[in-house]
Amino acid sequence: MNITVVGTGYVGLVTGTCFAETGNQVICVDIDKKKVERMKNGEVPIFEPGLEILFERNTKQGRLNFTTNLAEAIKDAEIIFLALPTPPGEDGSADLSYILGVAKDLSAIITDYKVIVDKSTVPVGTAEKVHNILAERLDTDLFDVVSNPEFLREGVAVDDFLKPDRVVIGTNSERARKTMERLYNPFVRQGNPVIFMDERSAEMTKYAANSYLAARISFMNEIANLCEKVGANVDHVRKGMGSDTRIGKRFLFPGVGYGGSCFPKDVQALAKTANQYDYEFKILNSVMQVNRIQKSVMVQKLKAEYGEDLTGKTFAIWGLAFKPNTDDIREAPALYIIQELLDAGAKIKAFDPEAMENVEKEFGDKIQLCDDQYAALIGADALVILTEWSVFRTPSFEVVQKCLKESVIFDGRNLYSLDQMREMGFAYHSIGRNTIELPVRSKVKA
Repeated sequence: MNITVVGTGYVGLVTGTCFAETGNQVICVDIDKKKVERMKNGEVPIFEPGLEILFERNTKQGRLNFTTNLAEAIKDAEIIFLALPTPPGEDGSADLSYILGVAKDLSAIITDYKVIVDKSTVPVGTAEKVHNILAERLDTDLFDVVSNPEFLREGVAVDDFLKPDRVVIGTNSERARKTMERLYNPFVRQGNPVIFMDERSAEMTKYAANSYLAARISFMNEIANLCEKVGANVDHVRKGMGSDTRIGKRFLFPGVGYGGSCFPKDVQALAKTANQYDYEFKILNSVMQVNRIQKSVMVQKLKAEYGEDLTGKTFAIWGLAFKPNTDDIREAPALYIIQELLDAGAKIKAFDPEAMENVEKEFGDKIQLCDDQYAALIGADALVILTEWSVFRTPSFEVVQKCLKESVIFDGRNLYSLDQMREMGFAYHSIGRNTIELPVRSKVKA
């Protein structure tokens, strides 16, 4: 099939590359000329495990191409995917200007039947808005608008696309349904469902799924905070809960809050949609409040240990991306925590396997970025872990102790066992578990 993907961010580039991998002819469109030239020259502009191999193979074999010319890109396309950003506006609602702007552009250049697919995460009713804009200039026989939300997790997006748990397609058009069914058949040969529904239900499904997962995270963070007060161990609680088949094991890990390009934006947008329909979504408002507070939990632990004024203290940060296996720092808890520590007078030395270039753009020379994880420890008062990269899971603790001024770890992701930390002689502060203190040390009172 001939496919056009408008937008080459995480969703657009993964979508285009994976469709090309199954034999389709794909043209990706972006208004950023420099980015398009980089991709034409074989450079993948984002870090996503497994993407580079597919990108290289399909560009070399001519199935994956790039352009800034929208009219040229859609000329032979059967399906046009809109994978454009929908950033939150000042009031929390999703900004649809990019999607509606491209819809207006398409209305001036479409000459034969196309299926227009909203791949971006968009509020309920967006498909109708796109349809109405197209219908201002086009006969409605020339297009159908479909909602096909993505369910890609950064870090495993390629696998998620090639082997989806489910494919959700919102359309009331039989012609569009057959086209989309033919497109996705190669991805669901093992029997995972392609679920057809109306456009509004498909749009709601994406927001509902992400908001529920965010709610699970916030709930576990609340449980973890209570565990610390009552003397329980959240690790044991999590395992006890997760073994219940009605609950399941995933998204029950406490930490320093959720971040990224999806959860914060989508929860906020769904709550805003509820407000627009005069409905107070109480749970979502609480989810957002808990997440805001959770990002400060690690800072409060540090201040409890070293005092409100952190002037003269240096902290080593391991992990800057909002999650492992990505260079994405959008809404990353690490950014908020680092800023709070800087505001309190602390110095920061940091390392992340992939995200440091993006963090440098954010902080400049306000923090010191180090070439490896151990270099960040040299001369630091404590290690603070904020992203659960695999490389941080089994470090050389002997080297950690040699590099730090004192053997102190603040672990925002609960990577290490309490017994191991106690045996190694670390002071260890984690989330929802007992604190291990150094045998003898002076503590600055807050």
